[in-house]
Amino acid sequence: MSNNKKKKTSAASAPVYTGKVYDFCSKKRMILGIVIGVAAALLLGIIIRGVNLAIEFRGGTMLTYTYTGDISTDSVQETVKSIVNTPVTARTGESLDSGSKQLTISFTSNEGLNVDRQVELTESLQAANPDNGLELFDSNDVSPSSGREFLLKCLVAIIFAAIVVVIYIAIRFRKIGGWSAGVCSVFALIHDLLVALAVTVLFGFEFNSNIVAVILTILGYSINNTIVIYDRIRENRSLMPKASLNELINMGCSQSLTRSIRTSITTIGTMLVVTIVVLISGYTSLLSFSVPLMFGLISGAYSSLFVAPVTWSWWKNRAAKK
Repeated sequence: MSNNKKKKTSAASAPVYTGKVYDFCSKKRMILGIVIGVAAALLLGIIIRGVNLAIEFRGGTMLTYTYTGDISTDSVQETVKSIVNTPVTARTGESLDSGSKQLTISFTSNEGLNVDRQVELTESLQAANPDNGLELFDSNDVSPSSGREFLLKCLVAIIFAAIVVVIYIAIRFRKIGGWSAGVCSVFALIHDLLVALAVTVLFGFEFNSNIVAVILTILGYSINNTIVIYDRIRENRSLMPKASLNELINMGCSQSLTRSIRTSITTIGTMLVVTIVVLISGYTSLLSFSVPLMFGLISGAYSSLFVAPVTWSWWKNRAAKK
């Protein structure tokens, strides 16, 4: 009994926020416009540029060659494309085991590459690059069914995570209408997902395992920010029992604004540095990870402050009017 009294006393005597309180809840139209704009950008990108699915999702062949000297990946792509009649990706790197230079060639195909076509392709590459000592190191056919299975598992994992998030928020914040807050937080996560996909499509990046890692990272970052803000709103309910939901949300978001900006600058700045280093060093394959993640982190900071709490405010106020 005494412990409960102490908790209530400490909560009542906790310092009230004295900084500037911004009216986040008045930005409903702006937020709706941004969400619609992101969805439209993704749709237009898919129509105009299409979705560049990587080999692990479409199926195809991946060949690895060892070589010496310097080799032009553009020339290699043109040589292979003239034989397989499909878009080709060629990347250079080094073997972690031997340190030898390696050339990795990948292209989509429905039937794989038989031995005769493989020999023809290898001989054509060797003839086009006689001074590089090209030798076939490894050959793999990737089944499209395994890629579709992997993508399906990722979608199932995301849906399951969304359900868990709703249940967790509903239980933890049940005193302030938790389940509706959970649904709105998932809506904010969908917004972040659309941003990452729109950037991937508009920049012409391959939809590969890097993008899956980006999506999972963004979702974790965004939901953590959202829960911090919901926690502020819950604390303010005990400090300001007569305040309206809009006042609590504006207060909680204003209290979290500085923290969110500082955290975002740190994480986004890190990814910006990674992007610059990648561009300078020439390892452009990593851009499909760093660029969507950078935009996704910006979206996560924005959606946790605006989309989730403001959508929740609109939901609760509309329900109250009914």
